[in-house]
Order: sequence, then C-alpha cells, then structure tokens
Amino acid sequence: MKPIERPIYLNLLRIHLPLPGWVSILHRLSGALLFAALPLGVWALSVSLADDAGFRRMADGVAHPLSRLFLLLMIWAFAHHLFAGLRHLALDVDWGVSLPRARQSSLAVLLAGGLVTLLAAWGLFA
Repeated sequence: MKPIERPIYLNLLRIHLPLPGWVSILHRLSGALLFAALPLGVWALSVSLADDAGFRRMADGVAHPLSRLFLLLMIWAFAHHLFAGLRHLALDVDWGVSLPRARQSSLAVLLAGGLVTLLAAWGLFA
C-alpha cells in the first residue's frame, strides 16, 4: 500500500469549519483576550481608585475613541465568552448535542454576543 501524502502544514483558510467550530474557536480567542487584558483592567482600577486626579485621568482616557473601541472589543469578548461558555456547559450535560440543536445554539451565541455588543456600542458612542 502506498502511504497517503499528508500536508506539511494546516491551511486554516481552506478548511470549511462548521458554525459550532467557529463558536468554539472564538470562545478560546475571547478567553485569551480577556486574560491578556486583565492586568490592564486591574491597573486602571487601581489608578482610578487612588485619588481624584487618577480617576479624572482614567475618565479622560476612556473618553478617547480608541479606548472606547478597545472597551467595545472587551465587551464583545466578555459577552461571547459568557454565552459560549453556557453553551459548552449545556453540551457537557448532553443538552443540544444533536447537529441541528448544536447549530442553533451556535447561531444563538453569535447573535446574543452581537446584540450585547451593538447595545454597548450604542451606549458608548451615542
């Protein structure tokens, strides 16, 4: 038997990943993003609680449009991570493991995270 040629690298752009797979990957990505931003959030909280000048400095920093975009990214990451985590917990207890239900719950996670992000954007930029 002739051995099967295997690719040397995995081209993620050529793989057709189903919707539950994308939700799972985005869950990991949002968790890593939240973990990486945690020291920045703790630092900002400590500066804002130190005195009035620190609070004003942080308030002025959050008023900048790039800071608001970063905050909006963090809100999306939190919302997606929360909803996808609840979905994964439901799958752990065998709720919604059939393919149609898994696709529906994946779509619900993406829509819920998007809706929370849109509401937050409306509040931040309106």
